[in-house]
Amino acid sequence: MLAAVLLLFTFNTSICQQKPRARALGIPFHGTPGLLNAITDVKGVMVGYKTIVRGEGKLVAGTGPVRTGVTVICPNGQSIAPLPAAWYSLNGDGEMTGLPAIDDYGLNYGPIGITNTNSVGMVRDGIGQWNVKHFSTGKLVDFSFGLPVAAETWDGVLNDINGFHVTTQDVFDALDSAKGGPITEGSVGGGTGMVCYQFKGGSGTASRVITVDSGIYTVGVFVQANFGRRNELTVAGVPVGEEITDLKPEIHVPKEKDGSIIVVVVTDAPLMPLQLKQVAKRVPLGIARTGTISHNGSGDIFLALSTQAPVPANKNGSLETWKSVPKDFMDPIYQATVEATEEAIINVLVAGVTTTGINGNKVYALPTGRLVQLMKKYNRGR
Repeated sequence: MLAAVLLLFTFNTSICQQKPRARALGIPFHGTPGLLNAITDVKGVMVGYKTIVRGEGKLVAGTGPVRTGVTVICPNGQSIAPLPAAWYSLNGDGEMTGLPAIDDYGLNYGPIGITNTNSVGMVRDGIGQWNVKHFSTGKLVDFSFGLPVAAETWDGVLNDINGFHVTTQDVFDALDSAKGGPITEGSVGGGTGMVCYQFKGGSGTASRVITVDSGIYTVGVFVQANFGRRNELTVAGVPVGEEITDLKPEIHVPKEKDGSIIVVVVTDAPLMPLQLKQVAKRVPLGIARTGTISHNGSGDIFLALSTQAPVPANKNGSLETWKSVPKDFMDPIYQATVEATEEAIINVLVAGVTTTGINGNKVYALPTGRLVQLMKKYNRGR
């Protein structure tokens, strides 16, 4: 028991002590970040985590070890007021709930959850129950439960994924803790047990501030990164994965397999759902800059939202007005999406901490000192 408590303390201490982010290491990213270089640079966006870490040693299904959690993104604060939305799947070996409604209505209602593969249903239902608790008027109203969006990536290398350790209370805790401001990255929330390019993966974020004609907008990105193979890893054009060939995961059982990436993009630029679909389609270009080919077993699914909702144009609500950036002015938004996606992924890797999970499986953090040296070797450092 004491060992488990010490492990929990050590792990939580390490993830709470934020390492320098990728940009601070001198990695030459393009574009101008927001004040926090985070999705929360977009006004009204909140992020909450519940990180679940307990146990060590041999896997005992239903007991542990546990290395998992829940992430929630509230694009419109703690509210179910609808926002324009669209989604895109690069490779569908994964899950994101609520997408048929987004296809047909072009709107998302309330918080978005990200967790491990086997807990996506629990998180989806937990968000719905939280919505009812906070927003139901006691009448049967469409979307009082909502059609919550919940997405997943597989953390079975480090976590007792078949133990179903995420509970409704964990979802509530993540939602109740959601806030704006700086965001912890790395092994937190739904990203706790994830692996990226065979280094420690997890949660990461970045943002860009752009000018479109006379308008100034922010594009924020959040990723749960659990994808890629070591030889593919590329940072600012440098073949880092080919240079750092040691520190491979020490996997006993089960075997390592293809992972996934979930990306949420939020902007305060006024965009229609079809334009947001085009934004979501640009996410793979940012991911590709980091090297992956999107493997067969990878679930690569992306959601894009605008915080500029349509407004009623008459008293009874039978007419509404939408605003949007014209199609010919979309390139800066596309560029910002690509740049912020790339940086958010590298932020995940830089924030990573070496983690041991089930059966003594061990995944190493990307050695940032060696990363900086490689940047200089290839004349890419600042």
